[in-house]
Amino acid sequence: MRFVVCGEALIDLMPEESISPAESRWIARSGGGPFNTSAALANLGCDTRFLGRLSTDAMGRQLRSHLEGAGVDLSLAVQTTDPTTLAVVSLDPDGKASYHFHFAGTSAFNWRDGELPTLEETDWLHFGSIGAVIAPGAKKVLDFVRATDAGVSFDLNVRPSTLPDRAEYFGLISDLLTAVGKNGGIAKASDDDIAWLVDDDSDPLAFAEAWVEEYDLSMFIVTMGADGVVALKPGGMRVRVPGRQVDVVDTVGAGDTFMAGFLSAYADDPSDVEAALARGVAASAIVCTRKGAQPPTADEVDALLA
Repeated sequence: MRFVVCGEALIDLMPEESISPAESRWIARSGGGPFNTSAALANLGCDTRFLGRLSTDAMGRQLRSHLEGAGVDLSLAVQTTDPTTLAVVSLDPDGKASYHFHFAGTSAFNWRDGELPTLEETDWLHFGSIGAVIAPGAKKVLDFVRATDAGVSFDLNVRPSTLPDRAEYFGLISDLLTAVGKNGGIAKASDDDIAWLVDDDSDPLAFAEAWVEEYDLSMFIVTMGADGVVALKPGGMRVRVPGRQVDVVDTVGAGDTFMAGFLSAYADDPSDVEAALARGVAASAIVCTRKGAQPPTADEVDALLA
């Protein structure tokens, strides 16, 4: 199967060292949810195309080089002179990442007519994160998902700092879920994503279960950090896989890498959802032991599962 991953490529500026009150050092790491997932899928040995906009500036060249080094096919990527999108990353004492984005007029969100291709029915389209909700490109992404005959998965990957209005954010997500459900697609969100969208942290699984039915999804996956992951399917069916205990360095790219691990196995055997979830959890656990989004190889995931 050919995976086509659509969305943003950006630079994560991560704090490295505080030298004085007037100076600090930062490291520029390649990132963006779909970017991370495409690199992780290729690292796992999957045929992967990145469908995103890559700047010709120095940071854009870094992103291109990173994807090429991971084995991602860039034949569908769009070259642009728009400046590269930036995300400033903050880490809490437990290594959990939060993000502040600088995206006005930048590469990731300025889709233009003719830049999004027609996919084959045998392709698998994975998309999501902020590139699916931030104007002006969000409408073109929605139309693209609505029109495709490919299999589809959607990672909500909610970033409240980019669009603080819950009602507006959920309205955009609802339109995207409707488009995904047209082909009986898959959606994924963290428990924190769902709690923020609905302004209720009582039971994220109940909301996800309701959305499966409302939007005609084949599956809604809820990741819950150390507590593992649950897949909700039509008719109230639930498949649960526990988390793995690891020494967390940071969580950058954890959800993106989970989706790569899950999709790599699900494409081979859609009937074994539990095995696909377990592969996603293992891949995500490994990336949490590393600084930044450094995805594992298939051999590393196999070794952990064994």
